[in-house]
Amino acid sequence: MYYAHSADGRDCDVWQPLADHLLAVAQLAGVRGAKFGIERAAMLAGLLHDLGKYTEGFQARLRGGKRVDHATAGAWTARELAGKADGLMGWVAAYAIAGHHAGLGDREEISQRLADAPAGLDEVWRREIAPDASRLMPVGLKADPDRTRLHFQIAFLGRMLFSALVDADFRDTESFYASFKDVSPDREWPRLGDHVDDLIARVDADLAAKAATGGKMNALRAEVLDHVCARAGLPPGLFTLTVPTGGGKTLASLAFALRHARAHGLDRVIYAIPFTSIIDQTAGIFKGVLGDGFVLEHHSAIDEDRLAGREARDKLRLAMEDWAAPVVVTTNVQFFESLFANRPSACRKLHNIARSVIILDEAQAIPLPVLRPCIAALDELARNYGCSIVLCTATQPALARPAFADGLELPPDRELAPEPHRLQQVLRRVTLRRAGLMGDDALVEALAGANQGLVIVNSRGHARALYQSAVVAGLDGVIHLTTRQYAAHRRRILDDIRHRLKADLACRVIATSVVEAGVDVDFPQVWRAEAGLDQIIQAAGRCNREGRLPAGDCIVTVFATDQPAPREIRDFCAAMDRVREPDLLSLAAIETYFREVYWQRGPGQLDVHQVFDAFRVSGGTPHFDYRRVAEAFRLIEDGLAPIIIARDAPARAALERLNAPDVRPGGVARDLQSHVVQVPPKARARLCAAGHVRFEHHDRFGYQFAVLQAPNLYREDIGLCWEDDGHLDVDSLIL
Repeated sequence: MYYAHSADGRDCDVWQPLADHLLAVAQLAGVRGAKFGIERAAMLAGLLHDLGKYTEGFQARLRGGKRVDHATAGAWTARELAGKADGLMGWVAAYAIAGHHAGLGDREEISQRLADAPAGLDEVWRREIAPDASRLMPVGLKADPDRTRLHFQIAFLGRMLFSALVDADFRDTESFYASFKDVSPDREWPRLGDHVDDLIARVDADLAAKAATGGKMNALRAEVLDHVCARAGLPPGLFTLTVPTGGGKTLASLAFALRHARAHGLDRVIYAIPFTSIIDQTAGIFKGVLGDGFVLEHHSAIDEDRLAGREARDKLRLAMEDWAAPVVVTTNVQFFESLFANRPSACRKLHNIARSVIILDEAQAIPLPVLRPCIAALDELARNYGCSIVLCTATQPALARPAFADGLELPPDRELAPEPHRLQQVLRRVTLRRAGLMGDDALVEALAGANQGLVIVNSRGHARALYQSAVVAGLDGVIHLTTRQYAAHRRRILDDIRHRLKADLACRVIATSVVEAGVDVDFPQVWRAEAGLDQIIQAAGRCNREGRLPAGDCIVTVFATDQPAPREIRDFCAAMDRVREPDLLSLAAIETYFREVYWQRGPGQLDVHQVFDAFRVSGGTPHFDYRRVAEAFRLIEDGLAPIIIARDAPARAALERLNAPDVRPGGVARDLQSHVVQVPPKARARLCAAGHVRFEHHDRFGYQFAVLQAPNLYREDIGLCWEDDGHLDVDSLIL
């Protein structure tokens, strides 16, 4: 008898038989792969992924022997079993099988591992699992019309097959070990289709209550909602939703997504957000309307896949998310970096993106260095994975073909909003002014003359220095807002800001762009440091948001500063200066601006990691560099590392649960998301070396739970303080 998993010192009569594990994983992987036409290839990968366990060496490992490579044998066999017609998919399955523990590899690594036939395999495997390697090619795969992305498409399919395999493997392994103890899976989510009518009714009731309060703004929001919902029956694919700030697009997009999912039997709604400030706000809104049991909020970087081993129990020590919830609220970084990842913990959820409605909030915020591969991934999800994608923003980027050569097929009839140009005019609530150079003294003086006002600058350091200058000047009601503060703390600060604004108390806020897109605050005046036009318009959305004051009285002042700005900000300012439209708040100006931004960057600067060059098929053999791409691909170039701030009782309680021997770290990580500050990796390394940060239960969970040990480094007004190492400011974005 050959076994897949042993059981904590118990006799082998309760170990998991290898054939049982392989057949179970094959069935689970096949169900996942069937959603995008690769059921047979996914089943083959499931049957063969642990083929190397049919050796005496691995069976000895289960009894305490040395580690054994048990993945290469299955990868080699998948390639050999696939006939000529299915040779390419045999290779794709081989990549997935070879990487199902340590991650998808590069072409040189795979070639070396598959150079020689596996030795020592007991031929009993042929009878026990009887793999069928025929008809592996995907059913109905649609190539991009100009075929420039065909190799990219095959590599993308390989990553999706990998997701189906590793999730199936995790599920069966988890089930086996849970059977010995009274331990349930980390979380089971309800199916969207079983509850979609009720969820739609909840959204409708919430929106009806808001509309009943009356007013011009609510009437316009109701008009947008009615128009959006009326288009929910359109065929799945790509959509735009162009609605000015304050026009109600967040709940309108959710109402559309739920109706669209019901009309076409889609599995879930995924809401991807670029900014820290609004993921907490948006997830809170959705949970308040739909109920916490239907909404997964996933924006933590705690799920790092860096444990030393990759064997059976290690899989259960990772804070892995599978995105099986009916509604997922996540970040652009989680969403896009997962689509280009190679690690099992990051890729496990990918198969659940298929057949989803994806709302890409603030669609213009995809960073330029990764724009081409991100757009290609969106196109592929819509083309071959049954997804509908909504580009939702007040400042729609010019991503449609043919104006943007690597763009999306976005015909005009896929716009969901009613008459966007008219909405832009009707919902105008501010006056834009250019002020030239304003130093910090001038900004403090301007704030002193306004009982309530918001200043937004381009760097964390500038915001902190300006805040301190305002405090020294004796200004009342000065508040500093930054992602140096963890999300739960930031929510309390925003609650205080809203209270002050409503009560007409002094409220002078100094912030980075963390406050801009989608944050529900309403100031009578805003000052914004020079930036791209989209950021200027987003900042304007924090001014006179509810339209209670005349637009002529609500001034958004755009000023130059003598503080150094990142090069990208300078480039955006230059593109804005080339816009010759007389009305900078118009949709025409926005489109012209984005064309300028994309024009001044060649294709290479929109794919700085050379993702397209990393995936090639030659003579039926894929040459894929999954690992290189995954290690290089970052929406934020410097990357960030999480530090948990355990000041609040919920954070301390979550960390306390790590002491339990059978704890599932995914639930703990989920509860800690609002208590994390992201810092540059070098800064975290310095804090660790000084003893100010410690990895909790490192022996069990590796580098997943980095906890601040020095409470004096976290200030109520500033947030987490660490030495500035001169990296590009990334305060407005998160992992």
